[in-house]
Amino acid sequence: MTTWHELPTHVQDAVQGHVGPVSAATENTTGRNSDLAAVLDTSSERVFVKGVEGVSRRMWFLRNEITAGQLADGIAPAVVFAEDVGEWLVVGFEYLPGRPADLSPGSPDLPLVAEVVDRLGECPATGLRSLRDRWGTADWWGQLAEQAPDVVQGWDVAGMRQWAGQVSELAHGDRLAHTDLHGEQFRIGPDGVVHVIDWGFPGAAAPWIDGAYLVLRLVEAGHEPGAAESWADANLAAFADVTREHLTSFAAYLAGMWTHWAVTKNGPGMQHRARLVRNYARWRLQQAVAATS
Repeated sequence: MTTWHELPTHVQDAVQGHVGPVSAATENTTGRNSDLAAVLDTSSERVFVKGVEGVSRRMWFLRNEITAGQLADGIAPAVVFAEDVGEWLVVGFEYLPGRPADLSPGSPDLPLVAEVVDRLGECPATGLRSLRDRWGTADWWGQLAEQAPDVVQGWDVAGMRQWAGQVSELAHGDRLAHTDLHGEQFRIGPDGVVHVIDWGFPGAAAPWIDGAYLVLRLVEAGHEPGAAESWADANLAAFADVTREHLTSFAAYLAGMWTHWAVTKNGPGMQHRARLVRNYARWRLQQAVAATS
């Protein structure tokens, strides 16, 4: 990570041209997709600034955050400025004080989370690539069977491929999807207003998709899978027409994708996420079998 004080002078000057002189900078060291992530104090406001040096997927992620700030007005952090400065892309976002959401059973945050997820499901995804396109070509289970057969030992790979192959059509839609919702992605302010942050992977999808991601994270937070799905049924408008076929195909697809990432990339948290979704997918398959027996 690059600190504010280590930035090239011309990049600092460009940022201060938008926000005014910076009197203090607090670095954010938890991010992985930016070279710079810092809260800047100016004479008039605090601004959260991200920066990426060089054309890369990380720069594409940051440009996605600009797009989301425009599409999810009032939900995603508002974009204060964005500028390409030589090899750098620097973006200033409104500073959002607050805390992550507690997704554990009985948490008072759950109704707040449900309300903002419903609002997201109403936002158009103008200009974003659809999940039908993103998810329609990858055969994660087939790749795993070839590249890491020990990882899929004991799984019905053909069955998982069949379930996963259905998701692209079931996920098709024109609403904004975050596609990585978990407790840390919600920012609950002192006034109780909830925002959703870290928009590196948005897409156009059916509104139930973000709810399905949330179900998975509810399980991670301690809910039994059936209880997590029942909560979504009762609290998310987008789940009105969701069937167990939707959720089983989603779980099968995500289990293949996240497991493949864990095998080939092995980045922070990937092994945990892969185990989480495989366990949920196994439970979902058991429910699917029980429903037909």
